Amino acid sequence: MRGPLSLDRVGGFFMGVTCAKGREMTQDWNTRTKLVHSGTRRSQYNEVSEAIFLTQGFVYETAEQAEARFIEAGPDEFIYARYGNPTVAMFEERIAALEGAEDAFATASGMAAVSSTLISMLRAGDHVVAARALFGSCLYVLEEILCRYGVEVSFVDGTDIDQWRAAIRDDTKVVFFETIANPTLEVIDIQAVSDLAHKVGAAVLVDNVFATPVFSKAIEQGADVVIYSATKHIDGQGRALGGVILGSREFIRKTIEPYMKHTGGAMSPFSAWVMVKGLETIDLRVRAQAHSALAIADAVQGHEKLLRGIYPGHKSHAQHDMVQKNLGSGGTVVALDIKDGKDAAFRFLNALEIVLISNNLGDAKSIATHPATTTHQRLSDEQKEQLGITPGLIRLSVGIEDTQDLIADILGALDAV
Repeated sequence: MRGPLSLDRVGGFFMGVTCAKGREMTQDWNTRTKLVHSGTRRSQYNEVSEAIFLTQGFVYETAEQAEARFIEAGPDEFIYARYGNPTVAMFEERIAALEGAEDAFATASGMAAVSSTLISMLRAGDHVVAARALFGSCLYVLEEILCRYGVEVSFVDGTDIDQWRAAIRDDTKVVFFETIANPTLEVIDIQAVSDLAHKVGAAVLVDNVFATPVFSKAIEQGADVVIYSATKHIDGQGRALGGVILGSREFIRKTIEPYMKHTGGAMSPFSAWVMVKGLETIDLRVRAQAHSALAIADAVQGHEKLLRGIYPGHKSHAQHDMVQKNLGSGGTVVALDIKDGKDAAFRFLNALEIVLISNNLGDAKSIATHPATTTHQRLSDEQKEQLGITPGLIRLSVGIEDTQDLIADILGALDAV
């Protein structure tokens, strides 16, 4: 628990939230400048690299001060790391500045962000409309956990605006979707769905991982709440788990913070420090990754070993025009649907020399995943078929290696198929 951002000296320690050369952060700064300087908290030592406040609790000068802080925490005052820590606050303020959100709350993982947001917003009898194409764990939360406690969930084809129109009711409380679906890379029109939801007073909650905070315009296009797995592009180097929930200050402090305060799931200070440092380079990394992803998509189009190559930024993608308008880029993930199914897909994976076999994405290292047997393996064959998760589908998260080396590795692995 902490008060709003302040430049005042608190408790004789913090110099306040300052940026380059002691100046206040300005919203006029461009993205890369915000990513280096936003939300900085410096101690009396004036350190250059952000400090890690590796503490779970905080000391009060008097019993009266402790009592007052539990009644209402002032600017930059903290009580317990489960719901507030200086290092975590730096990360929250920096990612909020990047996303264009009023506030943020950092969580222990991306799924902690998804589940906490949904559960804190909903109660028995509420109605949710969600896109059918979701990460397996998100589907589990919707199908198993929420339904178990009396929340009604309707699923739609997220790319079909008529299905959204038919499913959203006067009593719909939340709509939820991945802006770019995992792993089939379908793209949802945020503005169109948000307009329908807002007509009935429903909140728009989006999982924005594949769009990345670099290319995202989700809040500008109508999303009320944006969620990221910080484990992906924000860290971007395979070091730590984390998630973040972004939205209005009222929503973050009145809905999310009380829930997290009592249920846990907050981000650790060390993970927050990793994420702060990751944000310094995310713009450079993600743009380089997206450049390579497009080059790979070009290189594999029409390959004889593929049923299809999928990349939202490629002109062959059905929603290419919308992607360019809404994001300006297709992101960092390419999907390859290999002929002859699972055995051929496994031969492809086993022939890769640079690209790693793993189930993460958004990393500096290129990673290939077989969703049907890993991230989405719990789904029935019927569900996989409905979502387009074929036995030959490979999700390829493009890293920052040399583009030509990656293309050669992928084409070589296709030859091995």
